[in-house]
Amino acid sequence: MSLRIYGNRLLRTPTGLDTRPTLARVRTAVFGRWQERVRDCRWLDLCAGAGTMGAEALARGAASALGIELGARAARLAAENWEKIAPGRGSIWKLDVLVGLERLGRAGEHFDLIYFDPPYRAGLYEKVLQTVDQRMILSEHGEMAAEHDRRDSLPERVGTLVRVDSRTYSDTTVSYYRRAVPEAQSTADDSVRAALSSSEAGIAFALPDPVVFEE
Repeated sequence: MSLRIYGNRLLRTPTGLDTRPTLARVRTAVFGRWQERVRDCRWLDLCAGAGTMGAEALARGAASALGIELGARAARLAAENWEKIAPGRGSIWKLDVLVGLERLGRAGEHFDLIYFDPPYRAGLYEKVLQTVDQRMILSEHGEMAAEHDRRDSLPERVGTLVRVDSRTYSDTTVSYYRRAVPEAQSTADDSVRAALSSSEAGIAFALPDPVVFEE
């Protein structure tokens, strides 16, 4: 099977019901919300499936993308799709999502945008949100989106992660989370950013290895 994303690019997707690509309407809404954030971001795709969301992020100018997907067939397709869309800018880890997050936490990695789309009944939502929070995977001013069944409600807060919005599209809801920053810290950070704005050169991140299909 195949589907088209931003720029009329064609992706391969698995047949059968093991993997559920994000609906076009949902993709459009998510990237409409994130259109000012995607370019040059570090993107993390959790339970990436065939990599549809990460491929769209790369097509829209994400600096790098890392996907974590346990299914072998889906992970291989995701690696192929990302290499076709943005050679050398994407990596896929064939791993359990919690194992992958722990690895990222130990490495001190942070991401600007995180998309999380697990099997709806896998019982992963709170565990993943807790790990993202505890391991500080989401950057200070980043945003995380969790796709879920509209009949399910995700927690309003998990540690420092606070649900800031939820949008429903037919049977699918996307809940958005940001890190809560203490007011005093936020004010201090704003002062530092203002002081450095005239000379700031940006922050360089080490990119993941290009399209790694890793057990």
